Amino acid sequence: MVTETDLVLPGGRSLHVYDTGGPGRPAVFWHHGTPNTGAPPEPLLPLAAELGVRFVSFDRPGYRTSTAVPGRTVGDVAGCVASVADALGIPAFALLGHSGGGSHALATAALLPDRVLAVASLAAVAPVDADGLGWFDGMAAASAASLRAATEGRAVKEKYEATAEFDPDVFTAADTAALGGSWSWLNDVVRAALADGPGGLIDDDLAYVTPWGVDPARITAPALLVHGEQDRMVPAAHSAWLAGRCPHAEYRPSPGDGHLSVLRHAADALTWLADQGSRTSEATTGAR
Repeated sequence: MVTETDLVLPGGRSLHVYDTGGPGRPAVFWHHGTPNTGAPPEPLLPLAAELGVRFVSFDRPGYRTSTAVPGRTVGDVAGCVASVADALGIPAFALLGHSGGGSHALATAALLPDRVLAVASLAAVAPVDADGLGWFDGMAAASAASLRAATEGRAVKEKYEATAEFDPDVFTAADTAALGGSWSWLNDVVRAALADGPGGLIDDDLAYVTPWGVDPARITAPALLVHGEQDRMVPAAHSAWLAGRCPHAEYRPSPGDGHLSVLRHAADALTWLADQGSRTSEATTGAR
């Protein structure tokens, strides 16, 4: 069962929080993509129960009832994670994210090294100032156009979104199959995220084209980065760059997968996180 609450932060802002509960269970913070809500990934809930994992997540500022924070950066999400973890009494946790959520997960790991046990991302977006990376290279025309509009500022981005239409070319046949099959849940969270307008999406895209505010080289926890080699929305070169920057990263390129079909590896990523958490606990307690 998923419990939803609105957490009031200092200053009066609020975050809409999701929690599958269970004190003492290993916690994994889920970071959602763009535009999604923060609802824990429904296709992974049975596995999470089997592994004894507690999913915790939230709608990023600007989505649904989470108070918008104009000008937020990718790195700013770490403060949200810390506030939620403190409110729920969770001292340490793992992180899992897809697409832009992977970027937010990695930035959190860099900014909260004393609390993050491990981090896994699928199809993450690299920092816009990534040295040596052709950031827009390989993106489908619609994906590049949307993000280039964000580089021109909020007014241009808002104007772009007012007339933007979905371009199926950003997805591969494998992506379309995933969206109509095992990960059809994404349709629900996208609709919910856009129900009140594109504000959250705009804030996210403005954040992606702004430096994170932290270097991923500061990540000290084990990191797993998975990326579909056929991804047309966020090319695999983004995760390859991130993996080369993170000190303790494993990069798993996935041949034949696109931006959504790479989620077929999400179960493996969650299992990997649970295993990393167990190893950390054993090392801390001296168990064998």
